[in-house]
Amino acid sequence: MFKTKWGVIKPKNLNEVLRNGNIFPQMWIQQQLCHNPSTVTDSATEASPSSWDQAKSFKNIPSMGPLKLLLQFFPGGKYANLDTSQLVLAIKRDMGPICRLSGLFGKPGMIMTHNPNDFKTILRNEGIWPERPNLEGLHYYRTVHRKDFLEGVEGLLASQGENWGTFRSTVNPIIMQPKNSKLYIQRMSAVNKEFMERIREIRSPVNEEVPHTFEQEINHWTLETICLVILDKKLNLINGQGVNPMADQLLKSLNDAISYSLDVERKPSLWVYYKTPTFNKLMKTFDTVTDIVMGYVEEVVKRLEEDRQKNIPEKSEDDKSIIEKLIKTDKKIAVIMTMDMLLAGLDTTTSMFTGLLLCLAKNPEKQQLLRQEVMQLLPQKDSEFDEKLFKNMPYLRACIKESLRLYPVSNGSTRHPNENVILSGYRVPKGVQVNMVFSSLLKDDSLYARAQEYLPERWLRSAKKDEELQKECPLHAFKGRSSFVYLPFGFGTRSCIGRRIAEMSVEMAVARLIRKFYVEFHYSTENAFKSLLFNVPNIPLKFQFSDVEK
Repeated sequence: MFKTKWGVIKPKNLNEVLRNGNIFPQMWIQQQLCHNPSTVTDSATEASPSSWDQAKSFKNIPSMGPLKLLLQFFPGGKYANLDTSQLVLAIKRDMGPICRLSGLFGKPGMIMTHNPNDFKTILRNEGIWPERPNLEGLHYYRTVHRKDFLEGVEGLLASQGENWGTFRSTVNPIIMQPKNSKLYIQRMSAVNKEFMERIREIRSPVNEEVPHTFEQEINHWTLETICLVILDKKLNLINGQGVNPMADQLLKSLNDAISYSLDVERKPSLWVYYKTPTFNKLMKTFDTVTDIVMGYVEEVVKRLEEDRQKNIPEKSEDDKSIIEKLIKTDKKIAVIMTMDMLLAGLDTTTSMFTGLLLCLAKNPEKQQLLRQEVMQLLPQKDSEFDEKLFKNMPYLRACIKESLRLYPVSNGSTRHPNENVILSGYRVPKGVQVNMVFSSLLKDDSLYARAQEYLPERWLRSAKKDEELQKECPLHAFKGRSSFVYLPFGFGTRSCIGRRIAEMSVEMAVARLIRKFYVEFHYSTENAFKSLLFNVPNIPLKFQFSDVEK
């Protein structure tokens, strides 16, 4: 059981609470929508038997012996030097749409499936607290390395089971509160204007292209935006390095943490037996991030105390910032939640923004349609946003959805089913790690009509679609034949807690950018992203930004 503002929740009645949408209302709605029956067309996939006894044995799942698998990762092996995205496709070619991989050097064995019917089976049987692999290095850091300071507060990225459920139920009403947007719209708009001026400053006077280091500029904008929303603090990063050395250090440490975590999480777990140099660097990097975030949190605590001493009236709950609400709950929760949002949000928001720009730059007719929508809402280049505008941008949201289909920020999702399940006709015991790979399906013509094309219209309501597209294929084929393939922000109670913040950030920045500039990209987009912990840009982002006349 755990405490919430609705009272004490016991596992036996938690499902009823979730069904009523009391704890995770937005995610509950998503889950209900995804639970509608859907038909998946895949001639290569057998229908799963309804009976456990009829299903094929777990041992019969296509697999590769541990030694043979290991050898493929050594120099000369077929899996050597592949990133995660390339690796899962290579394994699919070798073993088929479902396979069983043996665990190596402390890593657990797993099932890897590319079958949407399997996704549906797993996600519909998640249990009270859906379990997926946490970040082992971060879990060690919070439960062992800094146990004295954090005192058992593990956060969202490092916890499982009831601990995860307790933390999520605590922070969910704070982070996902729709009223948060009104507190930050104008300040985020000011940051975006700074970003536009930065683009003008760094673009070439000859061809109007930005330097190949533009990804770093996007990272500055991303970190500035996240800290503005979560910490209620402006870092002044957009104007370049050196203005705020502590913010520069935070950005460097976050990037280092992702890099070191990739080694710790994806490679053999030697650090469990011997603290490797990379593992020690990761702990030191986490220390740096924790100390910096703690310093920012203490600034807010000090400001609130000074206001109290000056008899300044306390803000209403609706007017309090996210960090003020988190601190009121628990200062350690404020530090941990901020760290989690930074670790999970930096690369993903940057990649989301980059993928959308690439799609718009390579599809000028879609970019122009978006510009027409934006110009109706922002008649002047410096017109301001308000809450109402976010309700009138259907094409912008469709553009974002379609870019996330073509350039997903992750390759899939992982769960440990809490009961026995049948996947692709095979018995899979509860507790086995199941990797659901959806990235291989998002451009599959059997699941999406004209799957290789960038067509934001597929996400609009049918009344607003192009008539020719409507005639060409029915809605379910155009938008996708399965509700369980396109899940860019996850599913159910485990879905991304920062979704609305990321979406609002990208919506405002891209609307402002398209209002001010024509965006072009005169280079290949082949292998535009590489897969680390998340999919991140892999090519120089030398966009051309030309001024819109009016």
